[in-house]
Amino acid sequence: MSSFKKYRSISNRSLQKVLAYRTSYIINLAANFVNLLAIYFLWQGIYGGREELGGYTWDQMKTYLLITFLANSVLSWYSETAISGKILDGSVAADLLKPIDFQSARFAETLGSSLLEGGMSAVIIGAFILFTPGINLPHSPLIWVFFVLSLFAAMVVKFGIVYLAALLCFWSTGSLGIVWARIAITNLLSGALVPLVFFPGWLEKLAMVLPFQSIIHTPTVIFLQQVGALDMVKMIGVQCFWGVALWIAGKLMWNWAVRQVTIHGG
Repeated sequence: MSSFKKYRSISNRSLQKVLAYRTSYIINLAANFVNLLAIYFLWQGIYGGREELGGYTWDQMKTYLLITFLANSVLSWYSETAISGKILDGSVAADLLKPIDFQSARFAETLGSSLLEGGMSAVIIGAFILFTPGINLPHSPLIWVFFVLSLFAAMVVKFGIVYLAALLCFWSTGSLGIVWARIAITNLLSGALVPLVFFPGWLEKLAMVLPFQSIIHTPTVIFLQQVGALDMVKMIGVQCFWGVALWIAGKLMWNWAVRQVTIHGG
């Protein structure tokens, strides 16, 4: 079996696993939707009668919230718990014996689950748009192409961050603290909680040089057409840079962790 077929099979099994545990998936999706509604009404109250806030009109903010929901839905299912669980219960030892790359296998699982999550989230967003006036979608096919590319690149970046955080379990006896710390930092610095332009100047500059902004900020800026086509290409290029850098960092950290386990007889 070729390498591509191996990872495609892993991706298919991940998708089947989501379908097998439909109740858990539906509850999680419903919880995310309730969270979207809560944030929507919160921002509606913040805007009040204001036409603009932080450079965003209320219609733009509504669109921003929907894109954030889509990005988080696509990228959230496969969390640190899937990888850290393997490390903490020792089943990672079995993966060391398999003729596959551990990191690539975990990414294939992410792609499999994201296929369903993204599709369902898109349906929910479509229904939300029908009952929410003022949301404008891009008319240019080029913008849609840039957005899809950016969304995929965002998934690679987030996977890199999640993977690195999960590998910390090699040096920990639990994963809960690591998971919550990663979620808090990612949500803040990616723009998932509030757009980065609402940050103090120094924090916005810091967020813009870190990889987190590639997860939410970049796809939303592209979808809202807040920059020109050339800048969109540059932003996607930055996403690709961080995706590759985090992937390499993940490989280095994995090799180091496995070496430590081997040395100490774990």
